[in-house]
Amino acid sequence: MIDLKELKTRRDEIAANIANRGMHVDIDAIIALQEQRSVLLQETEALRSRRNENASKMKGKLDADARSALIAEGKALKEEIATKESTLGEIESNYLTLAKTIPNYAHPQAPVGSLDTENLEIRKWGEPTRFPFAPKDHVQLGETLDLIDFDTATRVSGPKFYYLKNEAVLLELALERYALDILRKHGFTLTITPDIAREEVLEGIGFNPRGEESNIYTIEGTGTCLVGTAEITLGGYHAGKILSENDLPIRMAGLSHCFRREAGGAGQYSKGLYRVHQFSKVEMFIYCLPTQSEQIHDQLLAIEEEIFQGLEIPYHVVDTCTGDLGAPAYRKFDIEAWMPGRGEQGEYGEVTSTSNCTDYQARRLNIRYKDSAGQIQHVHLLNGTAIAISRAIVAILENFQRKDGSVGLPKALVPYMGLSEIRR
Repeated sequence: MIDLKELKTRRDEIAANIANRGMHVDIDAIIALQEQRSVLLQETEALRSRRNENASKMKGKLDADARSALIAEGKALKEEIATKESTLGEIESNYLTLAKTIPNYAHPQAPVGSLDTENLEIRKWGEPTRFPFAPKDHVQLGETLDLIDFDTATRVSGPKFYYLKNEAVLLELALERYALDILRKHGFTLTITPDIAREEVLEGIGFNPRGEESNIYTIEGTGTCLVGTAEITLGGYHAGKILSENDLPIRMAGLSHCFRREAGGAGQYSKGLYRVHQFSKVEMFIYCLPTQSEQIHDQLLAIEEEIFQGLEIPYHVVDTCTGDLGAPAYRKFDIEAWMPGRGEQGEYGEVTSTSNCTDYQARRLNIRYKDSAGQIQHVHLLNGTAIAISRAIVAILENFQRKDGSVGLPKALVPYMGLSEIRR
């Protein structure tokens, strides 16, 4: 969450940011609850102070009438404090629940807009792949080459699941190792994370584990959920800790399965592997000083570009508009890869995103550091997709397809695959 001490002093800025993100949060109602909470805290503390004074007087020499009066006063104070604490607890719960719905501030240069079509293209790499034949999409290629089985997965698990087969299995493993090797070169600590996290960790990162609009699979009766991204488990790694300034930045990479209900996905391009309930992903996650986060954000984007340039896949980079940022992100860059089978003549489709969440998640997860002056501050947290395997497979199959139905492979993957092409 944002620093709640700033609700009044930055009220208009916060309200404008909420509007720019297309969100509906009653900032004035939250401020009113904050003021009620403050008054109740003062009143409760005053009553506790009176109770302490009463208890001190009871230790002295008193006649029967004075002791009786103090006992009656103490009883009344106890009842009044209990009433105040009950009211305070209710006000505080409502206040914090609503305060958590306030999004992070947005970077001044983030484009203002409500739809992903209003994202700002900032650069391109490579030219969209064109063919002297009618290209197939990855679903057709996957079926023809016996790489992907959607029908059986639907029968076994339901829609939006799939089996990878034959060379596609090797391709997934090759992509994972390819990305992890690059991240290791850049100083990341490699991890394979749990696929389950506690609900409080999800909420701290900014995911909603409950309700119809949730994109999360909850595990009934356990207080846990299947993770939608290793961002959740990597962010929870240092939850509640005070880190050393000398240890920052901390660079972590996590390989995990990702599970998403894809609630609210109607109307979005979702064919085949592009939008599914389960996939594997290598995620980058950073804990750093506030002064480091913007520079590190650029570094994360550069690593994502290095990965996709190595895969020889044309792409462009977009600066995400305010309405498409998501509540935790201060700024977000997406890489959209060229997908020849998407739409009638090919389109760009998102394959990575990287977000600078500043101290928004750190406040919710209580992750801090001690600076050189001995002051305790909140760290900044950043995340970035190194590679989402299913979407990378879409881009590779569609960009490297050949007229005879075979598919070549990026040179960078040949050592991992032991193959230079896929054919039947």
